[in-house]
Amino acid sequence: MSPSRNAQRSVRDVVFVDGVRTPFGKAGEKGIYAGTRADDLVVKCIRELMRRNPSLPADRIDEVAIAATTQTGDQGLTIGRTAALLAGLPRTVPGFAIDRMCAGAMTAVTTTASGIGFGAYDVVIAGGVEHMGNHPMGSGADPNPRFMSERLVDPAALNMGNTAENLHDRFPAITKDRTDAYAAASQAKLAEAYSRQQIQEDLVPVATMKPGQGWALHTQDEPPRPGTTVEDLAELRTPFRAHGRVTAGNAAGLNDGATAAVLASAEAAAELGLPVKMRLVSYAFAGVEPEVMGIGPVPATEKALKNAGLTIEDIGLFEINEAFAVQVLSFLDHFGIADDDPRVNRYGGAIAVGHPLASSGVRLMNQLARQFQEDPSVRYGITTMCIGLGMGATVIWENPNHADFESSVQASGQTTSEGAAA
Repeated sequence: MSPSRNAQRSVRDVVFVDGVRTPFGKAGEKGIYAGTRADDLVVKCIRELMRRNPSLPADRIDEVAIAATTQTGDQGLTIGRTAALLAGLPRTVPGFAIDRMCAGAMTAVTTTASGIGFGAYDVVIAGGVEHMGNHPMGSGADPNPRFMSERLVDPAALNMGNTAENLHDRFPAITKDRTDAYAAASQAKLAEAYSRQQIQEDLVPVATMKPGQGWALHTQDEPPRPGTTVEDLAELRTPFRAHGRVTAGNAAGLNDGATAAVLASAEAAAELGLPVKMRLVSYAFAGVEPEVMGIGPVPATEKALKNAGLTIEDIGLFEINEAFAVQVLSFLDHFGIADDDPRVNRYGGAIAVGHPLASSGVRLMNQLARQFQEDPSVRYGITTMCIGLGMGATVIWENPNHADFESSVQASGQTTSEGAAA
């Protein structure tokens, strides 16, 4: 009897083809996206991906996965499907919505990448959106009273700023001076990246209209504060705790924005003549105590490294989401990495550029892909982030510009072929 098709299936290599994002805005009535719909921001990203990759036929897209933390209003109605229709993709292209809070876009990527590896998809679009002006954090949420009545979690777990203060308590060596210094450096690195045109290429220009003001075209991020100093940050109040350490200056703000990326099997990318910016090596999610959710990237990274057969010393670039400076520093301290290590967030991070929750994962990937292109000496990099309610996420990527890339791809193909034969 001939072997079944399932017995012959092997895991396929998944590659990051391209990624884009809107400029990030400040949430609120004065922000650049006040009066703009969240789904329209996603549509801009999808259309730009198709424009930038003309060799990709729209009918070859097998899935559209879009994340949002608040899935109501203009972020509801299965936004992956509605955004696909609004972007003009064929009606035969399905889509879905996904939620893992801050790691929404990252989960959209890993979920669809798993489908590619399994053989269910050849090409997908994955991304995320968060319009925190239209949907303030926690709006409409109704936490089960058992969380409090049965003491399942500390009340602080439901406020991310409080969890950051808890992280300071757990790691007293991470002082406010250190977090302010890290935050000022993030602003400086982003400003330098802008001056070198390292950010702009991945931005989708967005036109908006406000009553009484007319149309405006937005081509750069709104949140950055170039020139910020440690002295400036020292003057800010600590809203989550009297005499605390977390401020608006050493944490990401409340922001609006969207991201999207094209992922494909290595075979489909070659067939369609699509660029390969990164190869997915491994990924992992981990749970931690909700009260100190910021430590989540540590166990997630340990799991991803173990899955890949790598160590932290193999990682040449780190893109860490800066929800809070203390969260980044707890990660660096755990792995023995200096606060100013040049491998970490070379273009700055969310403290400077903003963090529209579910969209941020693909921003990290865009920036890592750009750095891979600039630095062929680096073979492996990671994108990692903490997640509300006590989780962490990490994805490890390989640089196709590295001298050993082709040999690793061939070794991967040999392994899967042997597995299929067995």
